[in-house]
Amino acid sequence: MYRVHGHVKWFDPAKGYGFVVSDDGGPDILLHVNVLRNFGQSSVADGAGIEIMTHKTDRGVQAVEVISVDPPVRAETMMLADFAELDPTVIGNAPLEAARVKWFDKGKGFGFANVFGSSEDVFLHIEVLRRSGLADLQPGEALAMRVIDGKRGRMAAQVLAWEAALNA
Repeated sequence: MYRVHGHVKWFDPAKGYGFVVSDDGGPDILLHVNVLRNFGQSSVADGAGIEIMTHKTDRGVQAVEVISVDPPVRAETMMLADFAELDPTVIGNAPLEAARVKWFDKGKGFGFANVFGSSEDVFLHIEVLRRSGLADLQPGEALAMRVIDGKRGRMAAQVLAWEAALNA
């Protein structure tokens, strides 16, 4: 097995796989959704930095374990209007709250989640997911979110996969 640093070339949750390009070059590396789920995510944003353990097979190189995921560099510069006036330390100091995805529509670019113990909807925007290194969410998926009061109600300012939040 080899440890590889690279970036996600593309990942399609509907197909159940995608590919990683190593920083050191070489063939594309298959990333199966089950390997990603073992890391605690059901999707990963295109262009996200990723560190994986790989294994060479007769069919090519495959990821066998995800070690870390970093948001795409281009996503760091994107900012929703709702956050433009906020001090980044306000977002960073907001507590991580356990939540479940109610629904998310990647095509529409948004969805909603509920913090455990509350029926109040929290708005999830696709750009927040991308900045967090995610590309899509599934109903019932467990998350940790930093929630703020935005101009249109409660909204997620940062989203982490549940397992990643345990280490945050």
